[in-house]
Amino acid sequence: MARLEIRPLNAGEEPLFCSLADRGLVGPAALGGRYSDGVIRGTYRAANTWVALRDGVVVARAAWWGRPDQGTPAVLDWFDFTDADAAAELLRTAPGPAEYSLALPSGWRDQPEVAEAARARIAAAEAVGMAVLVERYGYRWTPACGLPDRPGRLEFRPEPDDTVILDIFKRVHQGSLDAHAQRVIAESGVDAAAAEDLQILLRMPSPRAWWRLATAGGEVVGLTVPCRNYTDPVIGYVAVLPAHRGRGYAYDLLVEATHLLVAEGADRVIANTDVSNLPMAATFAKAGYPLVDYRIDLVG
Repeated sequence: MARLEIRPLNAGEEPLFCSLADRGLVGPAALGGRYSDGVIRGTYRAANTWVALRDGVVVARAAWWGRPDQGTPAVLDWFDFTDADAAAELLRTAPGPAEYSLALPSGWRDQPEVAEAARARIAAAEAVGMAVLVERYGYRWTPACGLPDRPGRLEFRPEPDDTVILDIFKRVHQGSLDAHAQRVIAESGVDAAAAEDLQILLRMPSPRAWWRLATAGGEVVGLTVPCRNYTDPVIGYVAVLPAHRGRGYAYDLLVEATHLLVAEGADRVIANTDVSNLPMAATFAKAGYPLVDYRIDLVG
């Protein structure tokens, strides 16, 4: 077998990355994404994009996504190969973070070729010590879905003080059903998980003034964070304080965020939640958010 060469891309080598013969059944390509678009946005960079070559032919490729202003990328999300051994060796060699978010079309388990492509990538990640953390539903609301009416049960106001928001994050993490939050809490504690959530949202390229605190009778009920990432308007956060759970307030928060984004000109809204978070999944369904894709997150 020809010697395997594993290396990052050099500037201008984007066509080399795109030369791999892959059908785009899974990953960003399956959802209409293009590597070149990420390069233009600055979310994919040559230094964070690696290829494995045999006789000059790409047999595996991996691209780690990161914010344009981010030195270290956040997550591996583009990973394809025709040689499973080379794919595993690429992951062992590349210095990217050990988190892989595998994007899949909705209903992927009922599509044999897509399911096999997913299993192959999961196996390659597991071969280097990664394990499945969580499976997540992806939603995409558009005006054709209908804009749900505001229930009118809550009052909403901006809250510019980050210390107030941080305190809310600490409180909502009590009994949180979010697998990523649970992992950080288990490893570093509630304060660390709350600080991480706050920093993620503050780095979104949308106005901090969009965030809304929700109250009922003057008492804080929760928080809703409509925002934009580098491609879409998104529901960044929906959180109900423990003392107010069980009353369906997550629906009110989701609807308010949707209205705010539409008022800012959004013609679509992207959102996601853990498959295991049954109450939030039911909330998206009630608000008319169609399920459009799926993710499996693996961590090292």
